[in-house]
Amino acid sequence: MSCLAKVMAYKKTLTMGVLILLAVLAVAIAVPIATNSDTDNSLAPQVNQFFGRTVLDEVPLIDGHNDLPWNLYNYERNQINKFELNADLKAHPVWGPATNSHTDIPRLQAGKVGAQFWVAYVGCNNQYKDAVERTLEQIDVIKRMVRKYSQYMRYVTSTEGIMAAFREGKIGSLIAVEGGHSMDSRLAVLRMFYELGVRYMTLTHSCNTPWADASPIDDQPEATLRNVTGWGRNVLWEMNRLGMLIDVSHVSHGVMVEVLEHTKAPVIFSHSSSYSVFNHHRNVRDDVLKQLVQNNGIIMVNFYPGFVGGRSIDNVIEHLNYIKSVTGPNHIGLGGDFDGVTEVPDDLDDVSKYPDLFDMLAEGVYKNGTTFAPWTREELRKLAGENLLRVFRDVEGVRDSMVDVEPYEDLIPYQDFVDAGVAEQPCMSDLDIHKQ
Repeated sequence: MSCLAKVMAYKKTLTMGVLILLAVLAVAIAVPIATNSDTDNSLAPQVNQFFGRTVLDEVPLIDGHNDLPWNLYNYERNQINKFELNADLKAHPVWGPATNSHTDIPRLQAGKVGAQFWVAYVGCNNQYKDAVERTLEQIDVIKRMVRKYSQYMRYVTSTEGIMAAFREGKIGSLIAVEGGHSMDSRLAVLRMFYELGVRYMTLTHSCNTPWADASPIDDQPEATLRNVTGWGRNVLWEMNRLGMLIDVSHVSHGVMVEVLEHTKAPVIFSHSSSYSVFNHHRNVRDDVLKQLVQNNGIIMVNFYPGFVGGRSIDNVIEHLNYIKSVTGPNHIGLGGDFDGVTEVPDDLDDVSKYPDLFDMLAEGVYKNGTTFAPWTREELRKLAGENLLRVFRDVEGVRDSMVDVEPYEDLIPYQDFVDAGVAEQPCMSDLDIHKQ
């Protein structure tokens, strides 16, 4: 072949190669254009879209406060052998119409709840009467409920237990006592609660105890504030020694401050919101939130419209965003207060709606259309459960460091009952008799 022929053949081959390359590129460009022009273009924006609910498959969603056991008492008198929780209670003739019923197993599963503190609550009207016995009944019904539905729930008492339940696809079920009146001012009862599986106690409910003030006192200018009494500090330290989380929801502002000053371990607010967002004595002021950061504790945000200032899911998100702006993302969680309230926010009206909340936080858009800084995956993991797990581990660590500390056994002084207004000051003759 002549040189000219070789050159012509080479050019022809090169031209064909270029044409083939251009054809491939044209197809590569045309296919996505055709796909995107299809009437269903839902796949395109989802390539990199982050759905907040996906974190609930990665870490356990740990809710700090659910009052289902209280409803078991109210509606079933704790007789649960023939009661079916694994059913749609919205269709139940008694539970369905009840405005304070928000929980059943199908809705817990739909809500991707990974762990739940079930609350053993008895009313303040039981204080100085049968509060201990009634609390024991509530602890009992929680244990029986978990045992009955062991296919879906696992009784746990530790961080390791929570994670083990999550790996099994079960709801880690912990016990909490709501209100220091349940221990009847007896440290021995507190210790027995721990032995029975109680892993947090709220220091007060809406009533003062002889050793700590409840939050309503903050709206009573004429009241004498006692905050936490000297003996009340023994309660804190014994809880530290046991490894029981101290819950400062429901307590007065003064008690919050003093507990954070004297505790040896991080504390929790199991179901509280921000006072700056909505001024209510049940909410937490900014100075306490800043103390909480130093304590390395956690505030688990309440959903109750009476505490968040409205009936929209937007109101709850406003509290979450504000608290995060004060504390950062490491000190915030969720404590819905379901089954303990008669009003709930729209779009966050039962335990099935947590995934929707996480989607909204990840998207950064309120229901009303305004926007806020989207929460990152890392922040949502912390909100869901990582923060509570950290706090709980720290409390367990303090317990382990106090293994050689003897139990606190001082009896509450009679004067604490007098100062609380529930006992009379002994007369001088009585004092003289005691001296003899």
